[in-house]
Amino acid sequence: MQLIPYSLYPLVIKPFLFMMDAEKAHDLIIRSAAFLSKAPLKNIFAQQVAFRPVEVMGLIFKNPVGLAAGLDKNGEAIDYFGSLGFGHIEVGTVTPKAQDGNEKPRMFRIVEGSGIINRMGFNNKGVDYLVENLKKRTFDGILGVSIGKNETTPLENAVDDYLICLDKVYQYADYVAVNISCPNTPGLTKLQAKEPLKKILKPLKQQQEKLKEQYGKYVPLVVKMSPDLDDVALESLCKVCLELKIDGLTCTNTTTTRDIVNGMAHAQEWGGLSGQPLRSISNQLLIRAKKLVGDNIPIIGVGGVADPVSAREKLGNGASLVQLYTSLVYRGPYVVKDIVNNI
Repeated sequence: MQLIPYSLYPLVIKPFLFMMDAEKAHDLIIRSAAFLSKAPLKNIFAQQVAFRPVEVMGLIFKNPVGLAAGLDKNGEAIDYFGSLGFGHIEVGTVTPKAQDGNEKPRMFRIVEGSGIINRMGFNNKGVDYLVENLKKRTFDGILGVSIGKNETTPLENAVDDYLICLDKVYQYADYVAVNISCPNTPGLTKLQAKEPLKKILKPLKQQQEKLKEQYGKYVPLVVKMSPDLDDVALESLCKVCLELKIDGLTCTNTTTTRDIVNGMAHAQEWGGLSGQPLRSISNQLLIRAKKLVGDNIPIIGVGGVADPVSAREKLGNGASLVQLYTSLVYRGPYVVKDIVNNI
């Protein structure tokens, strides 16, 4: 039984949070969610959703709706977010060493467009801290970990950071997402080009096979792509992923384009744009990617998932799973139940 019905979030909690700086509100949410992850509070605030199982990448998901990476970067509130009804949760992006990220302010609400611009820059407490939290979780859904590189690591050595993270999270993750598309880490999106991408993914696939033998389980590798890829770049990326037998694709990360939000408050801020303004852009890339990979690689659809219609849109365009983040900020936890029960 919930103390406060989540359907009241827009009237009770959201106005309070939106009076705060966006990142301070984010931090408050994480601290509160971490506190509520403890029993019996987790049970008090849990919400029941329909059981809609789907098998993707050899994994059984309770439902197709997941929490995107970026909200719970350090895995501090996995159990609370799991209690909201998500079929899977993706934590991170995590890097080998802790880092502060970019200078503040670095998160901005585009209220008129139900969007968020962030330039956080992979701020996190490091992979070892995350692993300790993964060990403590009781969430029995699918758990993904998004991995990246430290800002101080040169691009030519980026693979070393990804391998470090893969080694450390492998036994505690159900799948690992390779984040090469965040626009907020200098030069990172260059790793999506053919040769740099192979240099990253080939060693990761080789290490995946070694870790499979070591731990007796296969943990799929997912590649997260930018919505801003042109046709040539997208075809190149998909070809590499097909060639190396990558297990999944995430369409998409945040966008640097601003056309649809021009003139709105904070639209001029640099960083990645998410939420409703990303919906059409990410859908277009999803459709293009699906044509290139067919049924050979399953796709996770992200960007503008805010209700049953937008979730069905992703699934209808070829996604096997969907993820959300920004709509949780604007609609509250009830958005999870609404989508799961009505897709």
